[in-house]
Amino acid sequence: MPRTLSSVAVYLGSSMGTDPDFAVAAENLGGLLAARGIRLVYGGGRVGLMGVLADAVLRGGGSVTGVITRALEDKEISHHGLMELTVVHTMHERKAMMADRADGFIMLPGGYGTMDEFFEVLTWTQLGIHRKPCAILDVNGYFGPLLGLLDHAAGQGFLRDDHREMVLTGTDPAGLLDRMAAWSPPATEKWLDPSER
Repeated sequence: MPRTLSSVAVYLGSSMGTDPDFAVAAENLGGLLAARGIRLVYGGGRVGLMGVLADAVLRGGGSVTGVITRALEDKEISHHGLMELTVVHTMHERKAMMADRADGFIMLPGGYGTMDEFFEVLTWTQLGIHRKPCAILDVNGYFGPLLGLLDHAAGQGFLRDDHREMVLTGTDPAGLLDRMAAWSPPATEKWLDPSER
């Protein structure tokens, strides 16, 4: 049975990257979220791909919730055109608040922070802390090496197949949102059997 995606947290760079298609993808996703009435939850910045995404949602008449730390408020130049901008003290608070306010998660191109935030919520899904879909919007093969590493980890016995398959991946944002809405958590209750310890 399809789930309701009323809000989606998106993790992406506070820089623009070298490929102009990264910004195009962020803008297209933002417009789609607004058109579908899905609230954007993101890191609260107005620079880089973060700003492109938020501005696209706002232009489309959509809702945006930003969560930023006090330390990053100046570095990422917080977006003051949002309906809701929460400033927290730590990254732990930021990540927890974004996860709580989202029905699912999408990663676009970015660096360490982007991947850290995405893999934390992905791990929470794996461990059953929440039951929310995690997706990667792969723009021009940006995540190809990362996805190859996940396949390698599965092949080496560090990821179960159903946990590897938790990472929904696609190049079309509309199709990715549809797959997130139709997603079901893996049936495996334990991520490690006693016999494998």
